[in-house]
Amino acid sequence: MKQIFVLAIVALTFASCQQTTVKIDPPIVDSTTSNGATMAPASPDAPILTFEKTTYDFGKIKQGEKVHYDFIFKNTGKTPLIISNATASCGCTVPEPPKDPIQPGAESVIKVIFDSTGKSGIQDKVITVTSNGNPSINEVHLTGEVLAPAQ
Repeated sequence: MKQIFVLAIVALTFASCQQTTVKIDPPIVDSTTSNGATMAPASPDAPILTFEKTTYDFGKIKQGEKVHYDFIFKNTGKTPLIISNATASCGCTVPEPPKDPIQPGAESVIKVIFDSTGKSGIQDKVITVTSNGNPSINEVHLTGEVLAPAQ
């Protein structure tokens, strides 16, 4: 009886020491936009949003002045480009993207207005552009310095 008991313990010990292979699933990639829509991977024929300049330095301005700038871009892809959203890093910067699709080879602009009221010092305002292009998210920057009024 002792031998059976010892054999059972030995068998359990060997069974518990067996290595098991754990299958790890690939990471889940979140392809959801900020408005909840799911985006498919870009096709080789996807539109490509190519900016003429991705940064505009407005230099030094006085507090309260407004800066207007047009970010010029071109659709260098093979299908129409649709800009679904353009947002700025703060409420003092307002982007205005085109509403109509931009055909392959065509140019358009994203108009941006920065209001420096209440701002001072070095500024870097980021405008995030979401489209059906490849990549689907692009960033452009308005940079410069706002001079505070003399006290």
